[in-house]
Amino acid sequence: MAEPVLLNDQPDERRVLRRAAPHLRPHRRALIIALTVGLADSAALVAVAPLVGRATDALLGDDRAGLLWAVGVLLALAVVQLGLARAGELLLAKAGENVVRGLRERCVENLASAPLRFLESHHTGELLRRTTSEVADLASFVRMHLRNIISTVATLVFTLVVLFGYSWQLALVQLAVFVPPTMLVMRWFQRSAPGAYGGKAAAEAAVAATFTETLVVREALQSARGLPGWMRRFGRENAVAVGAARRAIRVENRIDLVSLVEGMAMVALLLVGGWSVSRGAISVGTVVVFILASRNLFDSFSEISQLVGHVQKARTGLARLLDLLSATDRALAGQEAAVVAQRSPDGHEVPLRGELSCEGLGYAYRDGTEVLGGVTLSFPVGDRVGVVGETGSGKTTLSKLLCGLYTPDRGAVRFGGVDLREISESELRRRVVLVPQEVRMVTGTVADNLELVRSAPTRAAIERVVEELGLDDWIRNLGGLDAEVGVRGGRLSAGERQIIGLLRAALADPAVLVLDEATADIDPVTAERLEHALDGMSADRTLIVIAHRPATIARLPRVVVLENGRVVKQMAHAR
Repeated sequence: MAEPVLLNDQPDERRVLRRAAPHLRPHRRALIIALTVGLADSAALVAVAPLVGRATDALLGDDRAGLLWAVGVLLALAVVQLGLARAGELLLAKAGENVVRGLRERCVENLASAPLRFLESHHTGELLRRTTSEVADLASFVRMHLRNIISTVATLVFTLVVLFGYSWQLALVQLAVFVPPTMLVMRWFQRSAPGAYGGKAAAEAAVAATFTETLVVREALQSARGLPGWMRRFGRENAVAVGAARRAIRVENRIDLVSLVEGMAMVALLLVGGWSVSRGAISVGTVVVFILASRNLFDSFSEISQLVGHVQKARTGLARLLDLLSATDRALAGQEAAVVAQRSPDGHEVPLRGELSCEGLGYAYRDGTEVLGGVTLSFPVGDRVGVVGETGSGKTTLSKLLCGLYTPDRGAVRFGGVDLREISESELRRRVVLVPQEVRMVTGTVADNLELVRSAPTRAAIERVVEELGLDDWIRNLGGLDAEVGVRGGRLSAGERQIIGLLRAALADPAVLVLDEATADIDPVTAERLEHALDGMSADRTLIVIAHRPATIARLPRVVVLENGRVVKQMAHAR
């Protein structure tokens, strides 16, 4: 069997911007404008030092006109720089937020359409963290730090141009004292940063996944008194997360050594600069320019050293987001490799109603362990079939294969003679629908939950289907279609949620409806109401019911018995 596509806990962070380029391309015009304004802002800031140096020389040389000119230009530059700073911040934040928005929407879209096997292979908390927390961290980075990084790097480059333009000898002295130790510190940081920040993100994702599972199994933990053991597991994972966070902080603290290097460089500048002025090699104004520009230089390196932690965190988050997009793209590509939208290989359209069949069906969750083997069945139009078998016999797996949610390892499932793998996802969902044992609901009203189908039904359509299935009284007793169902349907029983799932399926109007243990864990009264609703389904709709409840099976004219992943009996059932 083909192994499911899996996410990488610590994805490769090399060339991450190059991999992100396709997501930046739609916003390149806005990004270019924002960067241009940001560069102009940095150039205006760096120009302050030469103007102050010129004013100093004019003052010492009794050049009143030169002094007034320098002061006037300095004031005008301050106003321009203020406007450029504000405009650059707004433009870059807007462009960056649009990029993050695109990534967020792409992540949600990919996950919503990802193969079921991919979703089942990952913790919900891991997927949730990548699509919420890490996107939020990236958005925060864009709002708070991206402009600073761009302006800091630009200021650093422009400052070096100014320093070498005034005195290349003094510039070399300063860089020789400042740059090598600073680069050693930065390299020391970079050597450990990817592992430290990647390990922290992976550990926090594990904690989030366990916490999410805690909410899911809370009733079992409380009733079986399993909370102490579960908390020990949570404590171990939390301890790993705390250790990873401490390691990340230790690595980040290494860059504070840059402040010590700055002090050494300033001392060297004053000594060499003073000696050069005494020899007449340079003017006092040049020394002033170097002192002010060096402040820009030091501030730039200091800002970079402070921002490098945020950059690494954003880089890690971006790599994890791109890994999610890449993994879901690969999973989708594997699922849709043979899709011929709405048409079979010989060019015939897929019928709206048709026979569902499977031949030689085989499937395994792990290599060498088949849960289904050699299953061959056919379900003509309008067939009513019950599928029974012991727990673990492969009934649920068969239901997901028949609906195209899983891709068989061998054999094929066909609708109207067309392999499900050759039917587009949208067309397949119009023809085959699964009502799972646990129906998922959203916080809101009954109507909100019934509208969660592809066709976006009108209120009139919903009321018509409710009437056709004989559920008017039940809806009325709930409080009508506008009745609140609570958080994730918490105000409804398991059976009532199943009825909502059946109504959804009826609104989708599929040719084939598959119910997986729909009446397994619900009370007899609700089960009978659900069974009567099934009887109200149109005669040309194929109904495949996986069930244990004898009363449910008794309503169906045909029964298929599964045992150890194989069909052992098919029989007509006396009604």
